[in-house]
Amino acid sequence: MRSLNLSAISDADRRACEAIAGEAGVNLKDCYQCGKCTAGCPLADSMDLMPREVIRYLQLGAIDIVLDAKTPWICAQCVVCSSRCPQNVDICSVMRAVRLASKHAGKRPVPEADIFDDEFIANVRAHGVSNEQYLAAFYNLKSGHLMQDMGNATRMLARGLVGPAIHNTKGRANVAAVIDRALEADAERRAKAAETRGGEA
Repeated sequence: MRSLNLSAISDADRRACEAIAGEAGVNLKDCYQCGKCTAGCPLADSMDLMPREVIRYLQLGAIDIVLDAKTPWICAQCVVCSSRCPQNVDICSVMRAVRLASKHAGKRPVPEADIFDDEFIANVRAHGVSNEQYLAAFYNLKSGHLMQDMGNATRMLARGLVGPAIHNTKGRANVAAVIDRALEADAERRAKAAETRGGEA
């Protein structure tokens, strides 16, 4: 971990970290930095902050370090960290909450992950189910990785594993309504949190 000047951390920074913990439904004080989450993480070698460091920086109120980190965007949500935690800290939920906060702050440390998320939700919202061939095509176009799946795509087409047909579920309007309600609820929750933080400043 890098050294920090704790006197430079503002009350607003601490409140932002507490808001992330609140959204994740965790008490940051429960973590005593045993490191089991990091030891079990299959993607730790690719992370710029270890999972336990994300929690520690949140405990300290170092919001900028957390929001700039690639780790929450690399996290595979495999739940190994949460299942290994002796204090039952749901680290996966923390990673999701950090990712959302980072995105809402206008930061995208791993833009490909953000593009994939947006395209996946748009795909499911439109069809009620993910059409993988179109998800991959739109992701590749928007991320600039135009040719990365060409070899696999031709083999999958030849074997009939994918094709041009678009699949729609009968209840796709209901799926879209659920997604819209979730997005609206998220926007309302964030607006209320911003008002609360502003009133406390």
